[in-house]
Amino acid sequence: MAKQSKRFREAQGLIEDGKFYTAEEAVALVKKTATAKFDETIELHVRLGVDPKYADQQVRGAIVLPNGIGKTKRVLAFAEGEKAAEAQAAGADYVGSADLAAKIQGGWFDFDVAVATPDMMRVIGRLGKLLGPRGLMPNPKLGTVTPDIAKAISEQKAGKVEYRTDKQGNIHCPIGKKSFEDDKLKENYQTLIDTLIRVKPAAAKGQYIKSITLAAAMGPGVPIQI
Repeated sequence: MAKQSKRFREAQGLIEDGKFYTAEEAVALVKKTATAKFDETIELHVRLGVDPKYADQQVRGAIVLPNGIGKTKRVLAFAEGEKAAEAQAAGADYVGSADLAAKIQGGWFDFDVAVATPDMMRVIGRLGKLLGPRGLMPNPKLGTVTPDIAKAISEQKAGKVEYRTDKQGNIHCPIGKKSFEDDKLKENYQTLIDTLIRVKPAAAKGQYIKSITLAAAMGPGVPIQI
């Protein structure tokens, strides 16, 4: 086990052992534990009572958080013709089709999210093995394959985030930065929690939300009351 730094131990000392905090308390406290010399990302970790090995218990989707996440995403758009012009007007950082696919096949991944019009799947279908493991493959279920390419780009620029259960049924998702005002972090937090409750799989039995933890990227977790 890696040795904890003095900074981490001091931050952990701010958290009362065995206590579960309200969301408001947790937001204020997690900002105090974010003592790194940069504007740390604040992350929400939720353990769900699902078994992701079953398709009907997987939880996955994407939402636009009301206050963004404090990061400007580099958006790549696969589009041609009029749709390419729409993508450029919407603020896409890279726009193209076969030319971009060739760059990616050559090892280029200098972007944060990829969106595409449906007709471009013929071009990017063969990129699945490269983009999939990196979480960059456009997906209709996430709104990143759509005829409305301009809307998809605008949402990504506004702070759209993807949530997805890992193999243990946990969700890990950024909800902002330390520099955010408390109420904005709380609003983003509540939006994500409400969304997870709304998309609860019908096949999930028993307690659905098992634990909620808020943490700075380099700090300890703050447990929240369920």
